[in-house]
Amino acid sequence: MILTITLNPAIDMSYHLSSFHINEVNRCNRVIKTAGGKGLNVSRVIRCTNESLCATGFLGGTNGQFIRNELDSIQIPHRFVDIKGNTRNCIALLHDGQQTEILEEGPAISEEEAKKFIENYQDLINGADVITASGSLPKGLKPSFYRTLIEIANKKGKKFILDTSGEALREGIKAKPYLVKPNLDELSQLCNRKVTTDEEVIEAIQNSLLEYEIEYIVVSLGQRGSIAYHQGVFYKITPPKVQAVNPVGSGDSMVAGFAVALQRNYSPEQVLVYGNAFGTLNAIEEKTGFIDTNQIDYIINQMIVDRIYSLSGKSIR
Repeated sequence: MILTITLNPAIDMSYHLSSFHINEVNRCNRVIKTAGGKGLNVSRVIRCTNESLCATGFLGGTNGQFIRNELDSIQIPHRFVDIKGNTRNCIALLHDGQQTEILEEGPAISEEEAKKFIENYQDLINGADVITASGSLPKGLKPSFYRTLIEIANKKGKKFILDTSGEALREGIKAKPYLVKPNLDELSQLCNRKVTTDEEVIEAIQNSLLEYEIEYIVVSLGQRGSIAYHQGVFYKITPPKVQAVNPVGSGDSMVAGFAVALQRNYSPEQVLVYGNAFGTLNAIEEKTGFIDTNQIDYIINQMIVDRIYSLSGKSIR
């Protein structure tokens, strides 16, 4: 089973407007409301593959119940911890070919609620092989919260995939997750300097991440694919050129691909290819957190995997 963690979920509300006028009434006849949050995007993509999964995190109030109902409707098993606060809303205004977002901060998690989550988590991971944790930490949780979850998972021999940013990422990597997936901005924050080129990515990984002995380090590069590190070798994974329809959620889809491949005990190169292929498959769909599984083999066969560098210091391209 794959366990997905979404600690700060939301109802994602998209308002589609022909135009947007500040300080005026804007009427909208197309509104889409979905169970949102990076971990729930991961969950939806895993569900597409029919792999066994369970979603967990914090939910509260009427918004929390809406998310539970949504997950039930798409047959995603879940076991969330109830909180006193109301789960947040995240609003996207799509207008004039642009997207304006309004993101609520979300409820604060009490010490008692955090303790209940840990108890729930310790029980759930007994039936899990792979765990994914995605997104920011809600108010009230220490920056080391993901680190605690990873330490618990490692003691039980579970594979933990971490996809977060800032202090939560800085603290989380100290616990040695099995796979970590920063993007260029998150890697730049981690090493306190701008990272852009492939060479700078490799250097940043060597200087900021290798000391933690993480099994897989994958830096997502958007439509350029990713650069990955595994057991002394750096890889460049290049996806086929596609016509992107909706790239939102492609990073989460990458995480889902990694999780599915690890769950199936695929080879290291297959793990890297699956993650990147799932990200590409999400980008060509209108819905966020969705892939057409009939297209998996087609996309995978077009992925290019190059071994570009080894820790011996020699280029192996």
